[in-house]
Amino acid sequence: MRILVIIAIALFCFSCKQSNTQDKKKAEQIAYFTNPLLPKGPDPWALWYGGYYFYMHTMKDSLVLWKTQDITDLKNAQMKTIWIPTDPSNSFNLWAPEIHNINGNWYVYYAADDGNTDNHQLYVLENTSEDPLEGEFVMKGRISTDINDNWAIDASLFEHGGKLYMVWSGWQTRRIDTETQCIYIATMANPWTLESERVLISQPELEWERKYINENGWNPPYIIYVNEGPQPLRSPSGKYIHIIYSASGVWTPYYALGLLTAKSEDDLLNPNSWVKYGEPVFKQSPENGVFGTGHNSFFKSPDGTEDYILYHARDTETDPPGAGDVRSPRAQKIIWDENDYPVFGVPFPTSELLPKPSGTK
Repeated sequence: MRILVIIAIALFCFSCKQSNTQDKKKAEQIAYFTNPLLPKGPDPWALWYGGYYFYMHTMKDSLVLWKTQDITDLKNAQMKTIWIPTDPSNSFNLWAPEIHNINGNWYVYYAADDGNTDNHQLYVLENTSEDPLEGEFVMKGRISTDINDNWAIDASLFEHGGKLYMVWSGWQTRRIDTETQCIYIATMANPWTLESERVLISQPELEWERKYINENGWNPPYIIYVNEGPQPLRSPSGKYIHIIYSASGVWTPYYALGLLTAKSEDDLLNPNSWVKYGEPVFKQSPENGVFGTGHNSFFKSPDGTEDYILYHARDTETDPPGAGDVRSPRAQKIIWDENDYPVFGVPFPTSELLPKPSGTK
């Protein structure tokens, strides 16, 4: 009898231990996440609005929108194809879509071309429904960025001082033998029309911004110097308007993030208002197996207490042969230093358990 009691107690303890282990694993699955958020997805963008995240990334031939309360669980998010182009002038190479809510209406900004990537231009769609997965997106048109219709991609918008601004990446002049992508800013008359002339605030002039050779992969047939993917980021006290941008070739492991900063009270259309930080603020981490970090966006945690960077990266120095574009979306928390500047740290390895954004349901 004593032996049976001992066996029963042992079995009970084992069962409790197993149950506790399972509960712990379930808790970890609920409270933590790992990168990447999806197997693939370049140029990720997320917006927290009305209790939901609205997420997009480059699909090339269409625009797809995700909706979720948990940005780290995109694989189970509601999703919908919201746009398939029919106009040949903008039916190819749809890049870097972003969704914004401006004065209660939804706007999606993206770049597209006619099959020749040298002809990339910016386009905007509008949806007046309360929920952007409902109703219909309609073409508002192309955003003309200069009188010569120079190449333009990666539009992002922000409001400041009662004005609506757009930042983007464009060419000063059409490429002859060297392509140079620069960062521009302008005010807007409405969500689909520029009000001011474009103003150049950054060009790839530093050594780390001009890396276009991938020693172990594909390379372009001409020189390309890159400043692209500008993303506005207001500092917590409101003292600064930061713009985080991507530099060097996205096809290389050297793709990294740079920083432009202007004081909030300064004229944002004055190039002299913007100060460029001399080194990348976020870059590859070979020791963590993360390469080509860039083309980011920012989002708040559901409770508004935390700031996160959303970016794409690879697990290898270049796309493996036959694998296609393997850039995948990743997220991690950022902090702020005592001077109101963002601190990004290093990209975490895909094995790292990261706490979910505060307030995630």
